[in-house]
Amino acid sequence: MLREAIFPGVTEKAQKGNTCRDSDDGAVTSDEELREGDDDIGAQDSQQRSNDRDLKDQLLRKFGSHISSLKHEFSKKKKKGKLPREARQALLDWWNVHYKWPYPTEADKIALAEETGLDQKQINNWFINQRKRHWKPSENMPFAMMDDSSETFFTEE
Repeated sequence: MLREAIFPGVTEKAQKGNTCRDSDDGAVTSDEELREGDDDIGAQDSQQRSNDRDLKDQLLRKFGSHISSLKHEFSKKKKKGKLPREARQALLDWWNVHYKWPYPTEADKIALAEETGLDQKQINNWFINQRKRHWKPSENMPFAMMDDSSETFFTEE
């Protein structure tokens, strides 16, 4: 398996515990010689790890300041939490005025973004959450909307 991949020519019998193994050239290899090979591989691994550490140190020395500024920039973007109080109040004021149909137009969203200093995405998300959490449209809402818009079309007899 692994030994066979590392030491080609090792027979299946040798893998099961024989003290001698056949090599490609017909010579017999002892377990001791194989262990020495394992030590060489271990030394190569150790050398590779040392080289990797040196490279990492060089890169950190060269680019460390850039990495820390990038970390700082990414940490700002991950910041979650409440919106500023003034922005929430402005959104709530709009909500209270338009409670029957709390779907701001694109122009309303742009005006709210300018007033609050929030992104339009934040405003969209706030309204989505607010409607899910606090708005219960009445069952006859579509009829109420039609009644408001169709007053001029129907006359009472």
